Amino acid sequence: MPYIPHTKADSEAMLAAIGINNWEALFEAVPQSHRFPTLNIPESLNEMQTLWEMQSLASANASASSHAIFLGAGAYNHYSPAAVNHLLLRGEFYTAYTPYQPEMSQGTLQAIFEWQSMIAALTGMDVANASHYDGATSLAEAVTVAVQHFKGKRMKVIFSPDVHPQYRAVTRTYHQGTGVRFVGDKSGQATLDDLVDMLDASTAMFVVQYPNFFGQIEDFTALSEKVHKAGALLCVVTNPLVLGLLKPPGAMGADIVVGEGQSLGIPLSFGGPYVGFFATRTEFVRKIAGRIVGETLDMDGRKAYVMTLRPREQDIRREKASSNICTNQGLMALAGCIYLAMMGKQGLRRVAEVCYHKAHYAAHQIANLEGYNVNFRTPFFHEFVVQCPKHVSGINKLLLDEFNIIGGYDVSQDYPDRKNQMLIAVTEMNTKAEIDDLVEGLKRAAESLKA
Repeated sequence: MPYIPHTKADSEAMLAAIGINNWEALFEAVPQSHRFPTLNIPESLNEMQTLWEMQSLASANASASSHAIFLGAGAYNHYSPAAVNHLLLRGEFYTAYTPYQPEMSQGTLQAIFEWQSMIAALTGMDVANASHYDGATSLAEAVTVAVQHFKGKRMKVIFSPDVHPQYRAVTRTYHQGTGVRFVGDKSGQATLDDLVDMLDASTAMFVVQYPNFFGQIEDFTALSEKVHKAGALLCVVTNPLVLGLLKPPGAMGADIVVGEGQSLGIPLSFGGPYVGFFATRTEFVRKIAGRIVGETLDMDGRKAYVMTLRPREQDIRREKASSNICTNQGLMALAGCIYLAMMGKQGLRRVAEVCYHKAHYAAHQIANLEGYNVNFRTPFFHEFVVQCPKHVSGINKLLLDEFNIIGGYDVSQDYPDRKNQMLIAVTEMNTKAEIDDLVEGLKRAAESLKA
């Protein structure tokens, strides 16, 4: 029998609280014809028939295995070495969720330690944790750290409008009702100079993205000096793959670096699961959520891994917790860890270089098309914005129907003033033939407009 903790008195009290007399009344809104046992359910299938049905449903999806993808905007189609998935499926990792008895889980602790060490090295920061669901929640937690650091005396956060719009939306949701005030991104047209003018004694954090949502690369060294002069913290949202090629945020003076780790060996998977990373300076280490694993020696002098730091409030004093993050995203962090270990410093740089050069080849080919324009004034990594001669949705439909290509992101969804602009992402997975097909598809879309 299942364990049901409620007594009859408990059940009656709950029913009375919502104004009904019995449990059946909860289902009165559901038509009788749709209630058990009169449900209109198809006949059962055997295993083989079920497999056919599932494969038929899956084939309706446009995926990386069947289509060329030029859609990025935060999730990217990169190659994941076979060893990544093979090692993830080992039972010791696959079945383990989180180290509740940490020192008994040496393998899990070492994997987390290696991940944190690699992220700290990539970002140029002192310390990293392992706990965040994705890049957006990492940014939300960064705001929590900033507000706590100033003990509620500074409650303003300046958002660059060039930060991923979904990251900004999630952060606002996290902090609704907390008194945090977000400014800077309402019009979507504020420049860095405009944002710097907003710095004052109430500013807790200034948030920028590197490369930004539009793929553009900016050096924030001078900005960090201005932010720190105002007494605030600088948070940089970044793509970890680009850090194999470009200057890390830590070298620019960032206080917190966050982002999405999906680019590091984690497949698109139609949106998840992914893993957020969070790196910061030592002085903020006791304010961050999640877990930090350290390396030490056991009583016999052997190398051992320990849970160095985690907020107890997340486990036993939930009402006093500053964060509801209570997972280590261990399996996804392990995927990123294996990927980085396999690629190494030179391999990561090579992937970044290939992405860079393929994106620039695509951008120059598209810029030569009549009716299309690419902004080359600001450097970009592997994403760039194309001004199109017609609405992006129509172009993407043509690309999908006639070329089996998943086109770029319609920027006007989040920036209404950027009409007919497409954000295109190119990775090492895009062949020259695919890029040339994309260019041909864009050309045909422009010609159809003339017709």
